[in-house]
Amino acid sequence: MEPQPTAAHAIETVFRLESPRIVAGVARVVRDVGIAEELAQDALVAAMEQWPRDGVPGNPGAWLMATARHRAVDLVRRRETYARKLAEIGRDLETTAPFEEPADPEDIDDDLLRLVFTTCHPVLSPQARTALTLRLLGGLTTAEIARAFLVPEPTVAQRVVRAKRTLATRNVAFEVPYGPDREARLGSVLDVIYLIFNEGYAATEGDDLLRPGLCEDALRLARVLSALMPKEPEVHGLTALLEFQASRAAARTGPDGAPVLLKDQNRRRWNRMLVARGVQALARADATGTGAPGPYGLQAAIAACHAHAYTYEETDWRTIATLYGLLAARSPSPVVELNRAVAVSMADGPAEGLRLVDALAAEPALRDYHLLPSVRGDLLSRLGRTAEARAEFARAASLTRNARERALLLGRAAGDG
Repeated sequence: MEPQPTAAHAIETVFRLESPRIVAGVARVVRDVGIAEELAQDALVAAMEQWPRDGVPGNPGAWLMATARHRAVDLVRRRETYARKLAEIGRDLETTAPFEEPADPEDIDDDLLRLVFTTCHPVLSPQARTALTLRLLGGLTTAEIARAFLVPEPTVAQRVVRAKRTLATRNVAFEVPYGPDREARLGSVLDVIYLIFNEGYAATEGDDLLRPGLCEDALRLARVLSALMPKEPEVHGLTALLEFQASRAAARTGPDGAPVLLKDQNRRRWNRMLVARGVQALARADATGTGAPGPYGLQAAIAACHAHAYTYEETDWRTIATLYGLLAARSPSPVVELNRAVAVSMADGPAEGLRLVDALAAEPALRDYHLLPSVRGDLLSRLGRTAEARAEFARAASLTRNARERALLLGRAAGDG
């Protein structure tokens, strides 16, 4: 018998929303995120069998959680291979609340936080952390992650499987670390979320500039983390940055999908609700911080300068240049220096910006980075050195793997802007 549309829709919607909490809650019992995910999937199968026949339960999330945790206990008791873990967690199982009762929201939040730190553990490669985070916390399927990052589905599947195996074989604890370990791991967590957002905001390759789904997933993860860790200023800083960046998404492309440069964007299309959320998150970052702002707080402050300017000409470029200088001192990188050069060129003129860009030409990290010749071309164009500018735009077009960016740069190389 085919599931009724309402039950099927409920299953898909509830599981998408609740799967991270279910995996986190079960992982606390079995201490293995791979097994926890399998048990969450088992609960989904049970829902697909029962809900169309018996109706959607009043609290579907609690139903899925209870079912998954029942199966966790059955699995632990049945398999001899889990005997050691059964001994370790026996006391916890005896004191666990009845499975039919909804779990304490605070306990769920704690479990979710443990899951965030586990999927972003430094023993995993950045690619593996991203894939596992999107799978377990974003609720994306392997096929969806593969499409998002334009890699073969088997590659993503292998990354996820190996990541879960690595966590198990390295005995990575399902916990939130404290002290220096927490600070180090939190940086990894934030970097993964930022990486996911950036891939959605400016796709590395493919036919589209934007991948809105990735931006939405990253922003949702940042908001969840802000609620879970309200005393961490960099968490609020990252959230503020993503809110500000996301507010511009609708204006970043034209009706045909072509990129629209910042100076040409219709700022009435910027989402003012997201801007307001960014302002609030940045205020929380300032209120919770006890020292100088961190890298994400500084980037959020830069994004706020753009958000507060009603026109490109009204942008406070001098403040932005100063903030980039602080960011370069706090978290030095050639990409930060390139962005600082752009801000300086707007504050002090293109010649000063070009001097800074040329100083970066020998940086190995920027050798194949298409934005270096793109920025240089823009500065040369502003200085009236048209032929040199076009050559730089053509070189930038040859380096990018994104079709939309390539078309824009080739157009500029041909003199179209």
